[in-house]
Amino acid sequence: MKKLVILLFICSQFMQSQNTNIEADIAEIESKIIEWRRYFHQNPELSNREFNTAEKIAEHLKGLGLEVQTGIAKTGVVAILKGDKPGKVVALRADIDALPVTERNDLPFKSEVKTEFLGTPTGVMHACGHDTHIAILMGVAEILSKHKEKINGTVKFIFQPAEEGPPPGEEGGAKLMIKEGVMNNPKVDAIFGLHISSDTPVGTIEYKPGGIMASVERFVITVKGKQTHGSQPWAGVDPILISAKIIDGLQTIISREAPLTKEAAVITVGKITAGTRFNIIPESAELIGTVRTLDKGMRTLIERRMTEMVTTLAKAYGGEAEITFQNNAGITFNNPNLVAQMLPSLQKVAGDDHVQLCKATTGGEDFSFFQEVVPGFYFFLGGMTPGNTEAFPHHTPDFMIDESGMLLGVKTFVALTFDYLNTKN
Repeated sequence: MKKLVILLFICSQFMQSQNTNIEADIAEIESKIIEWRRYFHQNPELSNREFNTAEKIAEHLKGLGLEVQTGIAKTGVVAILKGDKPGKVVALRADIDALPVTERNDLPFKSEVKTEFLGTPTGVMHACGHDTHIAILMGVAEILSKHKEKINGTVKFIFQPAEEGPPPGEEGGAKLMIKEGVMNNPKVDAIFGLHISSDTPVGTIEYKPGGIMASVERFVITVKGKQTHGSQPWAGVDPILISAKIIDGLQTIISREAPLTKEAAVITVGKITAGTRFNIIPESAELIGTVRTLDKGMRTLIERRMTEMVTTLAKAYGGEAEITFQNNAGITFNNPNLVAQMLPSLQKVAGDDHVQLCKATTGGEDFSFFQEVVPGFYFFLGGMTPGNTEAFPHHTPDFMIDESGMLLGVKTFVALTFDYLNTKN
């Protein structure tokens, strides 16, 4: 009995020593991930054009001795780490693209990159925090590669391009990565992802079982009228007037037909194109917008009613109209069983008080496509300094992230990986 007690004590001391080594490695890597993040922030690249970004990522992963694949979904990078023991396969994902936004702050590493996007001159900026996601996952890859003898199974690191959407006429993002086989060879059993948040305090993790982010549909409405002189509207059919009636009518679907006590939903028209001159009623108009839903049934209802309303209203005013939908992302749906299984891992690294249940957001994420293939868990990581009274929104020129929040992202991914792979289920 005495020998057994001694043996258990030795084992516990050994395990504590191993965990201490991992924690020490994580603490030491913080300066590296900050350096990486600043490099990517200063050198942003748009969707499907992340050539330099991918090269930098691949160089680091190859230096760790990982099996690295490049050129997946145009500019994606995937690395595989095989543990010393067989087991399940877990994927960790980071998105790598920037946005056509001109940065407006005084950071010493601010982006000065200029380009042209859809014919319009613009700056390029990591205005959504993808630079931090890259740096975090690069750090996780380095930590795990140092401790592969503790891993039962395989880790697949997915650096995904074009999360913000590929340029018109191109494929890209998670959907193309899946099409090209990223979830196979080896076949992934579960996937984890995170998103840093400018309005969530540093040290905090927010999560939600089920739908945490909305599906994203892009719609295009083409309205056909009859061109005439602006002084004689009765001689034609005004597509601009019809467009106004359609925009007004679409909002009644949300305010009067969608069961909003069930889940949130949004219809937004973000762009209208019509006409060439002040005194000409044009022949046509085009409306482009987005639909956001968190429930599949509501999504079906809203799309059906939009189609009916667009065609009917146009006809009522003497014109014609048609609507087309493009699915940019499904509902980011966190598998409830996986969330329940891994929630203790989040609480272990962040503390119970700093892991908070959140409400769903009408923002969208193409991480959802991965979750349609395997169980997935997506959560938010705090990037706002505690006590900050002003958080600049994502996708804006003033967007900023507190870099001290990134280390918790590394700790969380490492804990999720070990706990998922080393637990039998």
